[in-house]
Amino acid sequence: MNRLVPTALVLSLAVGVACSSPAPETTPETPSLSLPGEVHLSNVRQLTFSGQNAEAYFSFDGQWLSFQSTGEHACDQIYTMRIDGSERRLVSTGKGRTTCAHYTPDGTSIIYASTHLGGDACPPEPDFAALRAYVWPIYDTYDIFKVDVDGSNLVRLTDTPGYDAEGTIGPDGTIVFTSVRDGDMDIYAMAGDGSNVRRLTNMPGPDGGAFFSADGSKIVFRGRHPGPGEELDKYKDFLSKALWEPTSLEIYVMDADGGNLRQVTKLGAASFAPFFTPDGTRIIFASNHHVAGGREFDLFLINADGTGLEQVTFSPEFDGFPMFSPHGTKLVFASNRNAAVAGETNLFLADWK
Repeated sequence: MNRLVPTALVLSLAVGVACSSPAPETTPETPSLSLPGEVHLSNVRQLTFSGQNAEAYFSFDGQWLSFQSTGEHACDQIYTMRIDGSERRLVSTGKGRTTCAHYTPDGTSIIYASTHLGGDACPPEPDFAALRAYVWPIYDTYDIFKVDVDGSNLVRLTDTPGYDAEGTIGPDGTIVFTSVRDGDMDIYAMAGDGSNVRRLTNMPGPDGGAFFSADGSKIVFRGRHPGPGEELDKYKDFLSKALWEPTSLEIYVMDADGGNLRQVTKLGAASFAPFFTPDGTRIIFASNHHVAGGREFDLFLINADGTGLEQVTFSPEFDGFPMFSPHGTKLVFASNRNAAVAGETNLFLADWK
């Protein structure tokens, strides 16, 4: 559940069409797809055309994308498609709520998190009015599953009580994910079959959305580590209700074993969805630090040492969930740009300059 949401920070935490549906009709690049100032992006093309679509991640060979979408379903399900938007296929069960799908290095399987063992229906949304806060639910019915790329052979990888989700995979097949199994939102690693689980972060606060660098030596993630006081007390109170407030987050880097943890950004805003450039020297991420009120998210680049912050996208609403292709020649991201309906979020692929 690495989703921070557009349109007043409210993108449904819930793409759905029949399996192997026809390829969406693509259109040539227009000014609405590539915006002034976006000097790193060229040949921007739209891959989805309706609903809420997000968290598209490349396969290790760069030819496929896994992603989550609503479509005909009440809340998010997991799909795959080729990078041109063709051969779209449902790979999750169609039940419950799903998030964070990622290919295995050999391209034969996909992991994702799902609540379907807790019921076929979408789990309930928080009562924002009663809570007087914008919060995300961390459903205790989320577990991580592995499935063949055609949606068959579903295998459960986690079975501890509480939230297990946000799984991604390193080049050696190691899975990194977020769990509350030890009473906090921390990052863990495990083998591809769910064995050998080890805790990587151990500071109070909501750590998550982790990705390995291309060589597997580093992990980048979003988090916040408040000291003793009102902020920490509020975080713990929400956590006891299986909720958290994602409005203030920074980007962190650590070694693959959890060592050498350090903070990269100090922007005092909601910075999330980080991903390394293929050479591991820079990080791309989404943030709302640059606009008063925090209602606009754009993509930014920053050196791994925290220097050289550069704005990449300039959409007036939401750009987020960026990921480079394995060779760094393409960037996939989610955006509200060119929406047919206000608040709609689609997936876009650009050549990277």
